Amino acid sequence: MKISLAQLNPMVGDLRGNMKKLRETLGYCAALEPDLVVFPELFITGYPPKDLLERRWFVEKTEKILLEVIEHSHSLPQTGILLGAPMVTGKASGKPLYNAAILIHKGKMLFSQSKSLLPTYDVFDETRYFEPAPNVATFPFAGEVLGISICEDAWNHPDFWPTANPYHIDPLDLLAKKGATVFINISASPFTMGKEELRYRMLSDHARRHGIPFFYLNQVGGNDELVFDGRSLAFDATGRPVAVFPSFREHVEMVDTSAPSAMPLYTPEDPLDTVQQALVLGIRDYLRKCGFSQAVLGLSGGIDSAVVCVLACQALGPENVLGITMPSPYSSPGSVRDTQILTDNLGVVCHTIPIDNILSSYLCTLKEPFAGRESDVTEENIQARIRGNILMAFSNKFGYLVLTTGNKSEIAVGYCTLYGDMSGGLSVLSDVPKTLVYKLANHINKDRPVIPLSIIKKPPSAELRPGQTDQDTLPAYPLLDRILSLYIEEMIPVPAIVEQGFDAATVEWVVNAVERSEYKRKQAPPGLKVTSKAFGIGRRMPIAARSSTD
Repeated sequence: MKISLAQLNPMVGDLRGNMKKLRETLGYCAALEPDLVVFPELFITGYPPKDLLERRWFVEKTEKILLEVIEHSHSLPQTGILLGAPMVTGKASGKPLYNAAILIHKGKMLFSQSKSLLPTYDVFDETRYFEPAPNVATFPFAGEVLGISICEDAWNHPDFWPTANPYHIDPLDLLAKKGATVFINISASPFTMGKEELRYRMLSDHARRHGIPFFYLNQVGGNDELVFDGRSLAFDATGRPVAVFPSFREHVEMVDTSAPSAMPLYTPEDPLDTVQQALVLGIRDYLRKCGFSQAVLGLSGGIDSAVVCVLACQALGPENVLGITMPSPYSSPGSVRDTQILTDNLGVVCHTIPIDNILSSYLCTLKEPFAGRESDVTEENIQARIRGNILMAFSNKFGYLVLTTGNKSEIAVGYCTLYGDMSGGLSVLSDVPKTLVYKLANHINKDRPVIPLSIIKKPPSAELRPGQTDQDTLPAYPLLDRILSLYIEEMIPVPAIVEQGFDAATVEWVVNAVERSEYKRKQAPPGLKVTSKAFGIGRRMPIAARSSTD
C-alpha cells in the first residue's frame, strides 16, 4: 500500500485556506498515485479550534468544506483521502461533536473513526467539546485493513504513564484484535522539550509489539502558544523506522509498505536545537497568523533580550526586526555598547532613546504626593513602564508587534513589571528558565559569536538602581530553576522538595513568590510553550486564593 503523509501547517479557523492547502497537496501527490493521502488531526479546522466549535455556524461551514472534499475526491479515483474534522454526533445527549478521522474515496465518505481517548490534562480540554468514540473499528481499503486512531489514542503506553494510567481502554490493542494490518494515527501533538525521543520509542514499540506497520502523522506549525513540531514517522512491523520526517517544517512524502526501502537512521534531535527551532517557528507563525510582519523589542544589553532578538531575526529576517535601547541614569556604558555590537552582528536597526528626561518628569510630578517616603521599587518600576510605553508607541505608529523578553524564572516569581517589561504581544521566553536561556545563548554562538560574550558573562541585572544585580533579590538561578521545576513542572509539594536537600526557607520564599505573582501572569501576553508545564492554558490557577505550603 502506498501512503502519502502530508505534514502540514493549517491555520485555526481558516476553513477555506486549509481546504486550499489540501487541494494543493492532493495535486502534488497525484503524480505519485498513492493509495491514500493522510492529513493531520482536525486539519479542516486547524488544531486547537477551542470554542469555535461551540459556534453552530462554524460547524456548519466545516461540514460544507467536508462536502467539497468529498466532491473533489471524484477527480482522484485511485486515491483515498484520510483527514481529521469534527463530526456531529446526532445524539440528543452528551457533547455534540466527535473528533473524527474520515476516509473519503471516489465521491463517498466510506468510514469514520472517532477519537476514543480525550485528554484533559495540561493544555488539552477535549471533553469540553467532544464525545469519545462509541466504538473502535477497522476498515478494509486498498488491500489492507486500516486501524485508524487519533493522537491520544496512541499515548496509552507505560512509558508515558509510568504511575497512574487514566485510561481504561487501549484503542491500538482493540484495532489489532480486530484484524488491523496497518496502523495510521493522525495527530496534533504539541512540542515540548524532550518529547520527540519518547514519542519515537513509544510508537516503535507499538509497531513491534503488535507486529503491525505504524504510520504517525503530526501537524506542524505554531498556533497561539502551542508549537507543533511535525516529526512524523513510519515504522515497519518490527518497529524499525521506514520514514523519519523533518521537524518544524511542512513535508509530504509517500511510503510504500510493499516495497523494500533503505532504513533511515533515526537520531534524537539536539534538545537545545529543538527549543531554538520551536521558538523561531512560534514567533514566525504567531506574527504571520495574526497579520503582523514586523516586530519591535527593547534591548537592554542583557542576555534575555539578546536571545529574543536573535530568534526574531531567524523567524522574520533582520530587516523586519527593530531594536530600541532606552538607557536610564543607571544603565551601564557596557550595556549600551553590547547592544550596539549585537545589532551590528545581526544587521538590525536599533534606535537609542534615553529616558532620563522622561524619568525626571515622572519623579517631579510625583514628588509632592510621595513626600516623606523613601525611594523604593516604585521608582524602579517607573523606568520599566516608561520603556513599555515607548515600545507600545512604536507598535501603534508602525504596526509592529512588541516581543517581550522576560524569562520563565522571572515571571514565575514576579520579578517583572506589570505594564512595563511585561507590555507586549508575545512573550517569547516565558517558558524558558534563565539557566536554559544561557544554554540557548551558547548554542546560538556555537558557530560564531553572534551574542557578545560580555553579555553572556556579565551578572544579570535589571539596572534600575546603582549596582543592582538579580541575585540581590533572587536565589542564584541554578538553585531557583531547580526549585521552580520541581514545584511547577513536577508539582511536588514543599515538604517533599525540602526533603531533597533544599533549604526550607528558600523553598518557601520561592513557592510563596510563585503564588503571589499569579495576578501578574494572568495579565501577561501569551507565551510559547516548550516545557511540560508552561504558564498559560495548561496551568489554570486561581488568583484570589490562599494555599498552604505545609
